[in-house]
Amino acid sequence: VTPLYVATESGMPLLVLGGSAYGNTRGIGAFQEANQVAFAAPGCKWTGQVDSAERIGEWVHVALGRALAGRPGGVYLDFPGEMVAKEVPEAQARIRKLPAEIARPHPDPAAIQRIADMLATASRPLVIVGKGAAWADAGSALRGLVDLGFPYVTSPMGRGVVPDDHANFVNAARSHALRGADAILVVGARMNWIFGFGHAPRYREDVRIAQIDVSPEEFSGGAEIEIGVVADAAVATDALCEALAGRRLAVSGGPWLAELRAAREKNEATLRAVIESDAVPINPYRLVRELRDTLPRETTISVDGETIMGICRTLLPSFSARSRLNAGTTGCMGTGVPYAIGAALARPDRPSVAVLGDYAFGTAMQDVETAVRIEAKVVFVVSNNEGIAGHMLQDHFLPPGSPRIASLLPAHYEKVAEMVDGHAERVDKPDAIRPALERALASDRVAVVHVRVDPKAYRLAGSNYLQ
Repeated sequence: VTPLYVATESGMPLLVLGGSAYGNTRGIGAFQEANQVAFAAPGCKWTGQVDSAERIGEWVHVALGRALAGRPGGVYLDFPGEMVAKEVPEAQARIRKLPAEIARPHPDPAAIQRIADMLATASRPLVIVGKGAAWADAGSALRGLVDLGFPYVTSPMGRGVVPDDHANFVNAARSHALRGADAILVVGARMNWIFGFGHAPRYREDVRIAQIDVSPEEFSGGAEIEIGVVADAAVATDALCEALAGRRLAVSGGPWLAELRAAREKNEATLRAVIESDAVPINPYRLVRELRDTLPRETTISVDGETIMGICRTLLPSFSARSRLNAGTTGCMGTGVPYAIGAALARPDRPSVAVLGDYAFGTAMQDVETAVRIEAKVVFVVSNNEGIAGHMLQDHFLPPGSPRIASLLPAHYEKVAEMVDGHAERVDKPDAIRPALERALASDRVAVVHVRVDPKAYRLAGSNYLQ
């Protein structure tokens, strides 16, 4: 149920096939009897139950369509025991194929013109890119838009839709950008807690907001949306670029973009000491810097944890759509390991690297064996600060001398890889991080790189859950 909820809230397609009790034993104490459809329903966008073995193919076809249609999400399809056990002639088991092409929803031209007018006359415009733009493959269209001179920020899983090394990418000055913008275009993102609901004081009182989304209910959320366009992100952004072509933009030659770049550079400079730190225990910022400088550009990165996830949002770039996976809208720990395994299976030609806090790794580390068994060659990098947010909870909320309740033992997490003949590394000094990463990437095996980081080191910037 939890993965269904995480997938639905994070807008990610997931189909769960579940077996349930035989129909003729329900109500009289069947083995593990439960109304599984009812359990699943609050956490997903659709549920179904197979009613005949002959229709299994049709049911799966329907379930896949529901998972992918509109905003993606989780769906649950229940298989009563008699359906799992039954055999039918192949000729009676119809296997349906998805349509070859489904037309993308196109925007209202008048609404696109209004957004173009809003952006063209704004002296401090901003584009917000979300993971919906990644699902829509809107990278090329958005690149054309921001190339006109518009600065942009992204949601955590919207990273890479336009490569993070674009000159107008200002996530490092995100608060400054949100607070100072006079006009904002939201493309495939939601104005939820991640973006402060679109409210002052995080935004100007007089900010104008336009939003492009496949789900019209997004326009009646927390933010005051002036123009809402129900459309595919790529199609709508292409249309917007056409509407802006040849127009004079108020942002051109103005101070806004230079102001944001200066704020970005200032914020990055404040981190220089920690990302270059040679301290032992290792500063987690130094670990992420080494990851940034070592990982191939095409790497799919899955991040899970508290302190380490926040630092990765600050320092670790992505360069292609759907190459950045993290805890998502729900902030659910335990997602990083399975996301990385899935990425390795989906993209066997690209490295899959999971960057995990020790608590996050511990919630799913048994699946290192799964990764080895199914040949999903993930590199798991464990940033071990001995707890959630290191010792912060233990130190600040419990009396001195308390037993380890909110902190963890300094376990040897690399041993998990050794148990299944994977590649294992333990790192205790900063100058050993990069060689260990390089060996793990070159091993062509599932690898665990266990890095001991300072449990007293906290995040220096950005929103957080516990600090």
